[in-house]
Amino acid sequence: MTADVTGYPGAHARPLDDEPFVLVVEAHTPVDAAGWLTEHRARVHEDLLRHGAVLLRGFDVPDADGFSRAARSFSPDLLDYVERAAPRTEVADRVFTSTEASRDRWIELHHEMSYSHNWPSLLYFYCDVAPGARGATPLASERRVFPRIPAEVKERFTRHGVRYVRNYGPDVDLPWQEVFQTTDRQEVEAYCAASGTTVRWDGDNLRTTADRQAVATHPRTGETVWFNHAHLFHPSALPAEVVEVMIEEYGPDGLPRNVLFGDGEPIEDEVIALLRGIYDEARVSFPWQRGDVLIVDNFLATHGREPFDGDRRVLVAMSDLFVATG
Repeated sequence: MTADVTGYPGAHARPLDDEPFVLVVEAHTPVDAAGWLTEHRARVHEDLLRHGAVLLRGFDVPDADGFSRAARSFSPDLLDYVERAAPRTEVADRVFTSTEASRDRWIELHHEMSYSHNWPSLLYFYCDVAPGARGATPLASERRVFPRIPAEVKERFTRHGVRYVRNYGPDVDLPWQEVFQTTDRQEVEAYCAASGTTVRWDGDNLRTTADRQAVATHPRTGETVWFNHAHLFHPSALPAEVVEVMIEEYGPDGLPRNVLFGDGEPIEDEVIALLRGIYDEARVSFPWQRGDVLIVDNFLATHGREPFDGDRRVLVAMSDLFVATG
């Protein structure tokens, strides 16, 4: 076993399987996670910047409310989840199910809300019910991903940015009422105007178009990271037969989600395949244990979800809103 690397009082700390990207901090006895994080907040922040993700194991986190207290002890102002891209349920104040996507579906590695004009800087995951098999939350370090992206791909994305097109509706994707957490069209329009998003209504159906960044700069370390949802919104994320049927039904602009370069040019399938391959090569994971709390720097790390068998309940909270400029 790798030697203790930080010397936390009352806990053993080591890299995950000699992987320096994830630091595992395991309590000697099940002490209250909220109190422990309050006491060691500064050091955990330093370790997050050094590693990218910190897994707390063996601490006392009894339920969703206990998880909420632990997250708030680290950063008191937890965030709501607006401009949603996945169905979720709020189970405690600002604590959500991590995803309600089908258990047989892979959720690709991504930065939380990198399709938006603002996003959380920190993420917190809590294992309330460990999966029977599989069901990990894989991670990848941007310090491994970004250097592997070819310079010409970086240059093209950085120069043009990315354009996200979303269609909302019960027959296409999430209803706009769920995405924006309101039934008031004027509230949606005000939110979109403030975020530089174009709105188009067709009856009760909504289409939005937003030009966003391809890379981001870490606000504390100054590192440049790959920060977009291109590989998740790209048509190749759907089965080819589904894309064919939807285009036949709704037309070429009717896909639930699409992504283009910011100049309106399509992003080639082979570019998206390259990016997915780089993420796959950088992916690391661990089996969840009941009570685990994972803290993730949303700039330095991407996360996803494996398919799983049996029960699984992983909760998430978010904090430290970052607002993009320019």
